[in-house]
Amino acid sequence: QVQLVESGGGLVQAGGSLRLVCAASGRSFSSYAMGWFRQALGKEREFVAAIDWGGSKTAVANSLKGRFTISRDNSKNTIYLQMNSLKHEDTAVYYCAASMSIFMIVSGESDYWGQGTQVTVSS
Repeated sequence: QVQLVESGGGLVQAGGSLRLVCAASGRSFSSYAMGWFRQALGKEREFVAAIDWGGSKTAVANSLKGRFTISRDNSKNTIYLQMNSLKHEDTAVYYCAASMSIFMIVSGESDYWGQGTQVTVSS
């Protein structure tokens, strides 16, 4: 079992930056691929970014490349999502996810989910 807790969300002006943090507890964190998803009000959940267990492979949604970066620190059982040049359309609840496969996350699925953190970008 893996428990995921997100933090770092909040209200930011368009053009600003936020760094989301996902703290994981449970066994074998470093064995899991990790990722971020988001869901805006009235819309379906969408893939944001993923990182493999060792941090050597990453994937970011095409529409977010250049603005969003995912990273992890296995010594702290933590992953991060650095979001720059935020836009109003980035407003959503952001969810952390864990899976044994980065391909599963990139395809939109995951074994474990956090409770989400709200990001609101004012225009």
